Amino acid sequence: FPAMRAEYAERRITCLQCYATADLGNIAYESPAMEGMILDEGVIVEIVPPGTGDPVAEGEVGEVVVTALNPDYPLIRFATGDLSAVMPGQSPCGRTNTRIKGWMGRADQTTKIKGMFVRPEQVAALVARHEEIVKVRVIASRDGAQDAMTVQVEAAGGSAEVFSKSVVDVLKMQGAVEILAPGSLPRDGLV
Repeated sequence: FPAMRAEYAERRITCLQCYATADLGNIAYESPAMEGMILDEGVIVEIVPPGTGDPVAEGEVGEVVVTALNPDYPLIRFATGDLSAVMPGQSPCGRTNTRIKGWMGRADQTTKIKGMFVRPEQVAALVARHEEIVKVRVIASRDGAQDAMTVQVEAAGGSAEVFSKSVVDVLKMQGAVEILAPGSLPRDGLV
C-alpha cells in the first residue's frame, strides 16, 4: 500500500493548499507541482481594479470578485477584498481552467489624509470624470508636521489645472497633481 499512501498524501497536501474565503469556501486549488492556483469550475471569478467593477487585463493585479450560483447561498459579484491576477497560459499539470497567482494583498486601500478618508471608489470616480485619464495613483506623505497629497495622473493630454479641480470635487481636498505619460504607473492594483 505504499503507493496508495503516497497518492493519499499528495491529495491531502493539494486540499490543504487552497484559496478560500469565510463566506465562499474554496474557490481555487494549488498543487505543489503547478504554478499558481487553478479556479474551481463551480465559481466565476473576475479581477477588477479596487473600487470599480471593470475587469483588468490578463496579468494585471486587481480585487478578486466572485460569483457563486449556489442555490443555498448565491452570490453575485461578491468583492472579497483580496488582490490577485490572472495568469496567462495553461497549467503544466494539464488542467485547463483559469489560473490566478494567489493572494497578493488586500484591496482595501482607504487612507486618511488631512483628516479625510480617501477611498478607492473616489479614485475610480476621478478617473471616470475624464476620458483622457488612464489611471490615477494617490500618494499620501508628510510635509513637516502636516499630511500632503500628490495625485499622479496617467493621461494622454489634459491639464493639471482641470485635473486639480476634479481632485478637489471628488476627493474633497487639494493636492499636487502630476501628469504622467500613459504606461508610467505600475499595474499592481494599488490606487
